[in-house]
Amino acid sequence: QVQLVESGGGSVQAGGSLRLSCTRSRYQYHTECMGWYRQAPGKEREGVASFYTTTGLIYYADSVKDRFTISLERAKNSIYLQMNNLKPEDTAMYYCAADRCGYWPYLDPYWGQGTQVNVSS
Repeated sequence: QVQLVESGGGSVQAGGSLRLSCTRSRYQYHTECMGWYRQAPGKEREGVASFYTTTGLIYYADSVKDRFTISLERAKNSIYLQMNNLKPEDTAMYYCAADRCGYWPYLDPYWGQGTQVNVSS
């Protein structure tokens, strides 16, 4: 069973930055694509930034375009989410996900345990 471990959450003021990390415990078939989702209190989980093809196409939610950047480090089985110019509405639990490539949204991803991001105004 593959495990996804996130880190890097915390509390910042609006306009600040955070960098999230997610490491996949091992390679496993149908977990080739990885990405980030988030869930705010009372809201549904939503995709934030995710690789969804083997060629590296990336989905970004409109609300984070030009502020968040996802990156991949294959040698470490890791992805990162650089979050700049954070806003209070970015406050949420952020989850790492891994699934087969070729589909967006992910069909049936593995999930990490989540890391909390709090942005104060």
